[in-house]
Amino acid sequence: MRRQSETFLFVPLLPIFFVGMFPILLFGLLGFFGLSIFGVLLVSVGLTSALEAHGQFTEDIITHGYGRSAERAAHATDLQTATRFAALLDMAGIVLIVASAVGFVYFG
Repeated sequence: MRRQSETFLFVPLLPIFFVGMFPILLFGLLGFFGLSIFGVLLVSVGLTSALEAHGQFTEDIITHGYGRSAERAAHATDLQTATRFAALLDMAGIVLIVASAVGFVYFG
């Protein structure tokens, strides 16, 4: 039985590599400004995620009404989980923005 080469495993991953290569190079070329852009993007993703979670929670309450206590607890838990994740994204974005500002002041 003939064994196939492992290089054929990398062929489907090449488009992902080429698509992901450009932003990484762009951030590398922009330096601290690129890091702050990435931080702003993380903050905007966090805010969008929180708004979508609240919108979905409100939509469930409006369309289905107040259900049993187990259903309400499940919806509330989903909302809290999504809000925590959004807060984590916001904090990571703020940390990146502060790190880029500090790096620009000290090393720029």
